[in-house]
Amino acid sequence: MGRKVNPVGFRLKINKTWEGRWYAENKEYVDMLHQDFEIRKLVRQHSDRAGVSRIDIERFPGKAKICVHSAKPGILIGRKGDNIKKMRKDLETLVGKKIDLDIKEIKYPDMDAFLVAENIAGQLERRVGYRRAMKRAIQQAIRQGAKGIKIEVAGRLGGAEMARRMWLREGRVPLHTLRADIDYALTEAHTAYSSIGVKVWIYKGDVLEEREEKIEATEGVYVSE
Repeated sequence: MGRKVNPVGFRLKINKTWEGRWYAENKEYVDMLHQDFEIRKLVRQHSDRAGVSRIDIERFPGKAKICVHSAKPGILIGRKGDNIKKMRKDLETLVGKKIDLDIKEIKYPDMDAFLVAENIAGQLERRVGYRRAMKRAIQQAIRQGAKGIKIEVAGRLGGAEMARRMWLREGRVPLHTLRADIDYALTEAHTAYSSIGVKVWIYKGDVLEEREEKIEATEGVYVSE
């Protein structure tokens, strides 16, 4: 079952959190959910070359907080903050509330599954060999500290008449271990032949609970009462 479940959804409330954090009921829930889709679409339109990976949305009475994780925050902000001001104005018009925008920099973009998948998809669209693109992404991720990475591409690879599936893996990618910090992303490359699916799993290490860390820290230490 582990191979069929989204690794991020599988670990929610264990070492992952929701991208949308708010509460609503009935029709209001449907409206706010579709509004989240429009917010993410608008942010990506304003940040085409900024390497935006994740957009978190929190809602409060009278305002909403949007946190944008970007590999190139300078491009996202724009000269003298022009781009970010226009983005905030468009978001406030869409939501109808005050918007707090928080920009966070992604320090290691080669260890972000979404950015890696988008990079590979872009190379496939530029007719770069899929094996070469996959191997280069794996090398860069391992070099930046990833403990394991798996990349899978599926479709008419290299313009072949029959679709097939190819994958490469380096290191460990434990899908069933809940404490494992697995970053996962899925995207598509739209080539002249057809669409090619790109999946990326990146294993960044284990996330231990505070209680487990304290037990490990005190192992072998005798405390007299």
